[in-house]
Amino acid sequence: MELTTVWFVIIAGLWIGYFVLEGFDFGVGILLRVLGRDEPERRAVITTIGPVWDGNEVWLIVAGAMTFAAFPEWYATLFSGFYLPLFVILVALILRGVALEYRGKRDDLVWRSRMDWLITIGSMLPAVLWGLIFANLVRGVPLDTSHEFVGSLGSLFSPFALLGAATVTVLFVAHGAIFLALKTTGELRRRANRLASLCGLAAAVLAVGFLGWAQGIRGDAVSVVVAGLAAVALLAGLVANKRGREGWAFVGTAVAVVFAVASLFLALFPMVMPSSLDSAWSLTTTNAASTAYTLKLLTVIAAIFTPLVMLYQGWTYWVFRQRITVEVAP
Repeated sequence: MELTTVWFVIIAGLWIGYFVLEGFDFGVGILLRVLGRDEPERRAVITTIGPVWDGNEVWLIVAGAMTFAAFPEWYATLFSGFYLPLFVILVALILRGVALEYRGKRDDLVWRSRMDWLITIGSMLPAVLWGLIFANLVRGVPLDTSHEFVGSLGSLFSPFALLGAATVTVLFVAHGAIFLALKTTGELRRRANRLASLCGLAAAVLAVGFLGWAQGIRGDAVSVVVAGLAAVALLAGLVANKRGREGWAFVGTAVAVVFAVASLFLALFPMVMPSSLDSAWSLTTTNAASTAYTLKLLTVIAAIFTPLVMLYQGWTYWVFRQRITVEVAP
């Protein structure tokens, strides 16, 4: 396997990890004021992601850094073409992080209400915009012969892109609701379980439509099978949630996200950014890649540090695996 293909797989894996992990804490943030009906319940909701949300964002940082190092042309065109959506995501993540860190610094309900709104908005906007961006990557964007983005902001808001934004957002909400049902007790757990079933059904309908459309635009037999596995995993997760088996339900939605994102990357390969003007102007794993020496050096670095980071994050989840009760939430 060529190193360009290896690094395409690595970057796809990083984005998959980001969407699985950050996906549920985005969902929790969106549901903060929906499921948390009073201050103790909202503290409990935030406590479920308190030890892990910042670690989840590391996947985004690494994915961006590795894209810059391994495929600089892809990075440059992506950030120039999607500058405004990416800037909004960055601001939203900053405000969300500040709100999560400073919410409990003042014993003032008005202050905490404002922080709660920042958490909700800072979770909703990235979910919507990531769906929009990845849908556009699959559909293709206007790139000229120099691989420069020549479209406008309005060209990013096609019906397919809007469906992608809705699908990712609702899927993250269902993923987050199941995580809350897994991590809480009592009435909060029951409400999260019921909401997860409703959102999960909506996500399943949207996902089937979006992934089916995506395969029609750009796909092959392998990506179609993987997209089908995503639908099966999501339905299996909903069945487990209905039976009160939140652990298996969370595995189901996590696997659904894995297969869904994997199907999109499989549909793209060997392109990383298709041109909607002329397929010959598309960015591929070959013409967007760094030099062979750079890729070899990056491979050695990734082989050493990636397992260490994954082990540390796995240990963090294990340490903070206990359920959170409303009464004792700090």
